[in-house]
Amino acid sequence: ASEVVLCSEKELGLSEDHSGILLLDPEAPVGTPLSELLGDTVLELELTPNLSRCLSLIGVAREVAALQGTRLEVSEPSYRAEGEPIAGRVGVQIAAEELCARYSALLIENIQDGPSPAWMQRRLRLAGMRPISAIVDITNYVMLEWGQPLHAFDYDRLRERAGGKAPKITVRRARSAESITTLDGVRRDLDQEMLIIADERGPIAIAGVMGGQETEVSEQTRTVLLESANFNNINNRRTVARLKLPSEAALRFTRGIPAELTERAARRAAELMSHYAQGRVSNGMVDVYPHRQPRRQIELAPRQVERLLGLSLDAERIGEVLGALDFDCEPQGESLRVTVPWHRLDVEIPADLIEEIARMIGYQHLPASLISEPPPSWRPEGALDLELEEQVRDILVSCGLTEVINYSLSNPEVEARLYPEGQAPDEGQYIRLANPLSSERGFLRRNLLAQLLQTVAANRRHRSRVLLFEIGRVYLPDQQAPDSLPDEPRRLALALSGARRAPSWNQKSEELDFFDLKGIITELLSRLGLEDTSFVPLSAWPFHPRRGAELRSGQQPVGRLGELHPEVAQRFGLKERTLLGELDLEALLAQSRRQPRGYRPSPRFPAIEQDLAIVLPEKIPAAQVSELIRQAGGPLLAEVHLFDVYQGEQVPEGQRSLAYSLRYRAPDRTLTDAEVQKIHARIGQALTRELGAVVRGSEEVAS
Repeated sequence: ASEVVLCSEKELGLSEDHSGILLLDPEAPVGTPLSELLGDTVLELELTPNLSRCLSLIGVAREVAALQGTRLEVSEPSYRAEGEPIAGRVGVQIAAEELCARYSALLIENIQDGPSPAWMQRRLRLAGMRPISAIVDITNYVMLEWGQPLHAFDYDRLRERAGGKAPKITVRRARSAESITTLDGVRRDLDQEMLIIADERGPIAIAGVMGGQETEVSEQTRTVLLESANFNNINNRRTVARLKLPSEAALRFTRGIPAELTERAARRAAELMSHYAQGRVSNGMVDVYPHRQPRRQIELAPRQVERLLGLSLDAERIGEVLGALDFDCEPQGESLRVTVPWHRLDVEIPADLIEEIARMIGYQHLPASLISEPPPSWRPEGALDLELEEQVRDILVSCGLTEVINYSLSNPEVEARLYPEGQAPDEGQYIRLANPLSSERGFLRRNLLAQLLQTVAANRRHRSRVLLFEIGRVYLPDQQAPDSLPDEPRRLALALSGARRAPSWNQKSEELDFFDLKGIITELLSRLGLEDTSFVPLSAWPFHPRRGAELRSGQQPVGRLGELHPEVAQRFGLKERTLLGELDLEALLAQSRRQPRGYRPSPRFPAIEQDLAIVLPEKIPAAQVSELIRQAGGPLLAEVHLFDVYQGEQVPEGQRSLAYSLRYRAPDRTLTDAEVQKIHARIGQALTRELGAVVRGSEEVAS
């Protein structure tokens, strides 16, 4: 017969449970590896930032207990404080109270720092952490268990730095030109916005981020100063970003941790170190808590719950739901005075409590109901502009364009490509960033065109056609008052390049030109209800000298458009023809707001179409001809459409032929041919009289 040993999980090093022997599955075949029988399940939780309370085992357990209707039982840490009193052996001062709410510290002596127990190593590995030593593993384990990061200093090294005296720990901002070598062996420069832990000789840790190499624990460490502190989450987030040092501890600090947790976590770590590292815990604790905050109280009425959720719950039921989440609810007439538990930093207003009620009851149980209150009759200031701006986007997308959003940070050297040599704005005409992330983006842009052209160039490398637009602000400082706020108008930029249509096997596509861009802008203006607009020839950079135009609303310039100047195209690496436009969006929207939007009924009577071809000097713009045709045609001329432009052997040099399609319609009757011919003749006479045009088909064109 063989001897049998009955072992608990604690005796096998698998956990702290020693309540009884470890029972295995009786159906398990003899010879099965123990690791297979003891397999565990790992749950991966994807937590949103508002659920920072669940970045710990205890936090998740609270949620599960509330959902199951049970009470979470957490035992208090149990250890014997057999070490010498901590008083007089270490001093702690918080010099930056706005960045450190609480600092707790314990001394653990006579530590034997070896491997942590197997059960702890196994759990750390399952959580994605690498076991290192008992001291380090215990601090990590408590962080995962309670959500409070800890740091262990080698106390003897601190005493050496203090000249054999009791070390004095100060929580303060870093000073100019200070630096520290962190645990990863990297020398890091600090700035005055960073919070550090320091002794009299300088920094020993970057608060909430990483400890220093000079005071790290090792196998020779015999006495540990255990730090459990609460740091400002916003400052910690900035420090982590500047130093590029993300970590599990930083994740928790940046999300926010309750100050009440520091003492609990420190005592739990002391308990584990006394059990598994043979440490003796000092008598007492250094606990600096300068501004202890009372628990937050919120008044909540059942009618508020019903208004937001559509649920009719009495105060007693609300108290039951919130009580399961550790909220203390005290009746106050028809309302409840709810005391928020210390671990719920995210609950500040009644709506937060109502969210908890909805979450616990289940969103699927909320009744579907109509809006119980009438919608507001007023429109917030600026809402119409936002609606019109969204309409602009919809119109341009319907025209085949794609919206892009470029950085508002730019470089004067890039924008200088849009100007003739030596005529670009200097850096003094830009707004410079005080602390740019990159030398390439150290200024706020003055226009949208430069970066839009860079985007076109990048996309043209792998696309046959690119049609883009961007809506954004430009930043124009006041040169007369440099300390004043800059002008920040919103602009609309458009860029087209490539084929007019997608390639087809049976049809060759022509290249996009100036009139495609003009047509898109005309469509935009028409659908915004802007009628008093015109295009005036423009010869200015960055446009082609003979293929540019200025858009005017009345007599006010509101934009420019045209084909990109060949030299500018070369600077941006664009080999193909590129069309570009930039419009003053605020001016266009202001005009659109003032334009009355009346209902236009569908025509009841048919239209009569007539073509009109004229020959006139090529310097006369087609827009001027169209305007004169409309004036001469009067109210019965419904539409004017230019469908052909010809220059060649059939017309004299310096002249061109323009062909228009004219549509006539009366709102109350069907027009006769005689009426139409009379108006048609009047239009021809007006063109001849005002512009010297010759109506083709009525007489020969003189050569």
